[in-house]
Amino acid sequence: MREQLSFRIFRWVVLVPLAVFTIVPLYVVLTSALKPLRDVQGEFQWWPTNLTLAPFVDMWSTVPLADYFVNSLIVTFSAMVFSVVIAIFAAYAISRYNFRGRGAFSGVILSTQMFPGVLFLLPLFIIFVNIDRSLGFTFLYQTRIGLIVTYLTFTLPFSIWMLASYMDGIPRALDESAKVDGTTALGALFRVILPAARPGIIAVAVYAFMTGWGEILFASQLTNSATRTLSVGMQSYATETNVYWNQVMAAALVVSVPIVVGFLILQRYLVSGLTAGAVK
Repeated sequence: MREQLSFRIFRWVVLVPLAVFTIVPLYVVLTSALKPLRDVQGEFQWWPTNLTLAPFVDMWSTVPLADYFVNSLIVTFSAMVFSVVIAIFAAYAISRYNFRGRGAFSGVILSTQMFPGVLFLLPLFIIFVNIDRSLGFTFLYQTRIGLIVTYLTFTLPFSIWMLASYMDGIPRALDESAKVDGTTALGALFRVILPAARPGIIAVAVYAFMTGWGEILFASQLTNSATRTLSVGMQSYATETNVYWNQVMAAALVVSVPIVVGFLILQRYLVSGLTAGAVK
């Protein structure tokens, strides 16, 4: 009884203020997106008096938001697909085969997560520029391909490590049973391991997509006006003379839709996949 009372006190004293602290900014974003610009720049009103949908219409013409949206989708989705595909084969090799350097390879993969991302900005810039200079044309620097490669350097190590941990929890007897039936190693991977590892694969895919969708540091330095992503392009709402705050808020809501919808649909797979990887 005492434990239940202490938990109730903890819930009301800690969780409720935390929920309010999370909900209030979302409410401000939503109400600001429904206000004219003069109301947003003036004295703050908790309840907007002049509701309008004009910011959701004007945000597409003030800046080329549709182009930024397409760039983000192409770059993020491509990085997610490549990360998942490569991680599946790498994790399967680590989990099922004992090869020379297996421990060192796993350690190097995990150690890459200890370094801050900004540490790789200048090296990647130098590598991309030198490769383009040797090729004689722009291939990596300020291109979608270069940004995809950049995002892979961050999402791939964690994806391999998490999928390998997840596959370690799948009984090897399933592989052996498949091989007894005449299936090859690749056949066992596609017919047995991948269906059993579906929650882990979905968790890796969501992680890779979310990492690329909201990234701004590398996107701001390795893109130009034609390849700019959403996280960088939204800064264009701030001009020398004005800041279109209501359109910024409206664009922020629109940009968040793919992430929120995807998370709600795949929530149970994401939780089970992350939990299994964390336990291992």
